[in-house]
Amino acid sequence: MLTHLTTPQPFDDHPDKPNRAQLRKSLRRQRRSLTANAQRDAANNLALNLLTHPDLIRAKHIAIYLPNDGEIDPRIFMQMAHRRQGQFYLPVLHPIHDGKLSFMRFDEQTKLFPNRFGIPEPTFQPQMTRPVWALDAVLFPLVGFDAKGGRLGMGGGFYDRTFAFSRLRPAMAPKLIGLAHEFQRVDRLPIEPWDIPLHGVVTDQQRYRFRRSSTD
Repeated sequence: MLTHLTTPQPFDDHPDKPNRAQLRKSLRRQRRSLTANAQRDAANNLALNLLTHPDLIRAKHIAIYLPNDGEIDPRIFMQMAHRRQGQFYLPVLHPIHDGKLSFMRFDEQTKLFPNRFGIPEPTFQPQMTRPVWALDAVLFPLVGFDAKGGRLGMGGGFYDRTFAFSRLRPAMAPKLIGLAHEFQRVDRLPIEPWDIPLHGVVTDQQRYRFRRSSTD
């Protein structure tokens, strides 16, 4: 199912109000409680929804993530999309620009090491990175979202800062697509003025698309 909406979706990157912190804790607990079978079924369904996504069918340079903390798993999609000769990238904490991400080429042979948050990532190598504006699409995990475009992340603000340029140069921005389990959809999340809007959200059950601006 493809849903077209008009309100932009944000990234969450500033100190939380108590209700947002409580909601984040509850949603994280729910996704961590999923069984291995439930996670595998969700990953399979997510892959099918992504493979036919209009913003991804012709995409050749796609950033993904390695699932952590119960996040929905995009790796089955990556395995299937390799048949289209797609190249994938993982986010890496930028060693110079604190609070921002760089994106490194990634395949099954890539060696990974835990970063300061304990999340596996490749060793930063400038020659293996791709500029963020040269990515076709960026897939990243959500903690929560709503059908009006609101988005709840982990609160670190890394994606917000990395893609802040898209406000001034929307035509240069890759397609920004959040991934989540459908049960992570909530009734309403506030959109803050600093939030970078998404083009859409894909879950194991549905696809949501958001109209960012007339210039997109």
